[in-house]
Amino acid sequence: MVLGTDNRVLTLGIARMADALGNSFLIIVLPLYIESGQIDLTGIPFTTELLIGLVLSLFGFLNSFGQPVTGRLSDRTGRRRVFVLFGLGLFGVASAAYPFVEQYELVLLIRALQGLGAAFTIPATIALVNEFAASDTERGGNFGVFNTFRLVGFGFGPIVAGIVVTSGPYGTPFGELSGFNAAFGIAVLGAIVSFALVTLLIEDPPRAETDASDDMSFRVFDESGATLLDPVFTLGVGTLFMATTIALFATLQQDITAALDETPFLFSVQFAAVVIANVLFQVPIGRASDEYGRRPFIVAGFALLVPSVFLQGYVPGIAEALAGGETLLGPMLMLVFRLLQGIAVALVFAPSLALAGDLAGEGRSGTTLSVLTTAFGLGVAIGPLAAGYFIRFGFAAPFTFGAAIAAVAFVLVYSQVEDSLPGATGDPTPQD
Repeated sequence: MVLGTDNRVLTLGIARMADALGNSFLIIVLPLYIESGQIDLTGIPFTTELLIGLVLSLFGFLNSFGQPVTGRLSDRTGRRRVFVLFGLGLFGVASAAYPFVEQYELVLLIRALQGLGAAFTIPATIALVNEFAASDTERGGNFGVFNTFRLVGFGFGPIVAGIVVTSGPYGTPFGELSGFNAAFGIAVLGAIVSFALVTLLIEDPPRAETDASDDMSFRVFDESGATLLDPVFTLGVGTLFMATTIALFATLQQDITAALDETPFLFSVQFAAVVIANVLFQVPIGRASDEYGRRPFIVAGFALLVPSVFLQGYVPGIAEALAGGETLLGPMLMLVFRLLQGIAVALVFAPSLALAGDLAGEGRSGTTLSVLTTAFGLGVAIGPLAAGYFIRFGFAAPFTFGAAIAAVAFVLVYSQVEDSLPGATGDPTPQD
């Protein structure tokens, strides 16, 4: 055990970090690659921006819609490790194919294959983290550690990707290596490292044949009658809305830098603030939820999410009222509100996964937890589209929309979700 966490969970966290690093590389690299002229866009009657958006969104949608299917399959077979390895292998092979294609349609196909690879990897990995918990009182800490490693890879990948692309080309014994190909190589390397770690250090937990649940249905309403909505479905809706608020920000870079009169560097720091806050708080919050219950942290997280997102839309006006011509106040206020949003996300995410894991019952981890991972992926895909639509109504409109759906999530979670630990509020019935 390291840091009080099962070493298998640490291994999965490190493997997911390497994988997330490779994927976040491509989020930055693919738009630049398509715009560079190395991909033939002749005869395609759409703007370059739309084609880039399609490539990036395709991954998220295929990943999200595939997860419920692969989660159920991994429950039925009980072989999580095979699903993880297949997904990592598919992602790595697809990443290696980018330098060899010149047609946009093939880039789209490769990105689709990567989305399917992620759909195999994510539910099975989350299910393993859930099942490696020796008891309910370790689950929150496990998810906190796992999410921390994942977010380190996802958060710092874009920074490293920008450096790798702009610093190329590189001289090698085999000839010149472009910055783009070097970035694709790092994505492949991330998949290889993850594949090797899982192959060498992870085994499926022992499971009796009777552990495989025959009930793999998706539930919207609570069968126990304690509440109207199924608690896992409710957490999924909350996760969807939370992820949407996170993804609103990236689309608005031009509007935010203009409104706050700030540099692209300050914007990147503000963008990263949510990830940084998550890295700092995921583990202590996850472990605290093991001791004090899941629900108080989730409810507090959504309560904090509402004002932290809402106030981002009014930063220019607040800064103008408080400091007049002080140019740094606006960017600093935005940074503070983004950090608060990151703390809110940390309060919600690990405890929500842990609560869903508590309720999963034997043989349903993949099915149950894929509800939350699918919802998060959909939110990340929907957020940029929502921001692009609502910005036409003014700078504050996207953030007001984000705060409104966060408020809906707060009401749903407060009224429909009970706690899952002995001695905490509520007495839920495990879904087995």
